Amino acid sequence: MARVAVVGAGLGALAAAARLAALGHAVTVLEQAPQVGGKLGWYARNGHGFDTGPSLVTLPQLYRDLFAATGGPLEDAVDLVRLDPAVAYRFADGTRLSVPGDAAAVPAALDAALGAGSGAQWSALMARAAAMWRVTEQPFLRSPLAGAATLARLARSGSDVATVAPWRTLRGLGTAYLRDPRLRTLLDRYATYSGSDPRRAPAVLATVPHVEQAFGSWYVRGGLRRLAQAVAQRAVEHGAVVRTGTTVEQVLVEGGRAAGVRLAGGEVLRADVVVSGADAAALYADLLPASRPTRRVRRDLARSTPSLSGFVLLLALRGRTPGIAHHTVLFPDDYDAEFDAVFGVGRHRGAPQPVADPTVYVSAPDDPATRPDDDSESWFVLVNAPRHDPAGGVDWDAPGLADRYAQQVLGVMARRGLDVRDRVRWCVVRTPADLERDTRSVGGSIYGTSSNGARAAFLRPGNASPVPGLFLVGGSAHPGGGLPLVALSAEIVAGLVGPA
Repeated sequence: MARVAVVGAGLGALAAAARLAALGHAVTVLEQAPQVGGKLGWYARNGHGFDTGPSLVTLPQLYRDLFAATGGPLEDAVDLVRLDPAVAYRFADGTRLSVPGDAAAVPAALDAALGAGSGAQWSALMARAAAMWRVTEQPFLRSPLAGAATLARLARSGSDVATVAPWRTLRGLGTAYLRDPRLRTLLDRYATYSGSDPRRAPAVLATVPHVEQAFGSWYVRGGLRRLAQAVAQRAVEHGAVVRTGTTVEQVLVEGGRAAGVRLAGGEVLRADVVVSGADAAALYADLLPASRPTRRVRRDLARSTPSLSGFVLLLALRGRTPGIAHHTVLFPDDYDAEFDAVFGVGRHRGAPQPVADPTVYVSAPDDPATRPDDDSESWFVLVNAPRHDPAGGVDWDAPGLADRYAQQVLGVMARRGLDVRDRVRWCVVRTPADLERDTRSVGGSIYGTSSNGARAAFLRPGNASPVPGLFLVGGSAHPGGGLPLVALSAEIVAGLVGPA
């Protein structure tokens, strides 16, 4: 039996804690916030409740695997509801598209909304994405990152390399398959699932819409925070100790290996294994002492492009919106201008800034747990935003900026047909600076590093650190961000640590 200290209580860290506790290890989870969940947060006030992070579950089988490995069915712990429609899109030209939850019905819906042939174009792209998924799932997503060896696994055949097309961007893949610019815009959106720019992100991100459509989009009744709570409960049932309100200030390294953690206030918790669910950049910059073994990882992090962040409005609304989907996406006229502003490239080279005309994502779950009565709604509104960087980019703490930008976003929504300004009971604004403070993610980068560039995935920190006994889970480590991938990171780490 190993003593395991888990830094953070995000979903990846909790999943690792549950798996390791079920394997017989003595696990202690240390979370700075007063509750578990990390970015899978919850905000409640006056009967209104909001998921403040992810708003859907894809690849639920990964969580079924987690719960099966730790003692019981997922459906016994949470109430999963399949979304139909999965998402509703509104394009800049006024076109509306409702994507069915059943993948078989998607081509017909595309033809009806965008014109004959649109469904066939999308189906051809999804067939390519399914092939990409088959090639990469086991050798990359489900395996530890191992530099050249990982590349060798992926390059085991020339046809596999041609399928993945590592030299091609997501934008380039869309251009090759999709003639309708609205379809290309829809595909571009999936780069943001890893905090990336579709013009630089790899084509293999086309697997994201494939997974979403093939395996469904799911909601957890009562809010996705219940998934984090259920995973934490599973860890506790196997003997894990969860300490909230406990900040880790340093990962201790003695004799060249991880030896435990030092907490705020000076308490030292000895451990044989440390699993960090903290942002990888924060771990290597702030929690670990500089050393020769970690030099390469620090260099790779410095060379990577940080992921985008998000600017959020939590809107407590009077009344109900007829026909509003669980997820609605309002696209701008110029999507490229959004990525230029967020990443400080193109027309905004070197000067990231809030997006003037952003894509707006609205999550409006029809769930009594999120509202005080049946004449109310609780909307989580997100726009892509540059990270908090007072020294070289946007200072989201600048006086008045957050409030001005909140009004700008509400105005954008009104121009695109969702004017709720006269229905707002109250609004809470959450900026990238708030996300950084709440989760210790550097600059509020949602996914740590982006997938911008062909080598980005291989610059992402591996699950086994260069320090023996120290492992990484969560969205900033391999294989990346999002609820499915953080579950895989936990599975990989549990395999690396092994049974007691």
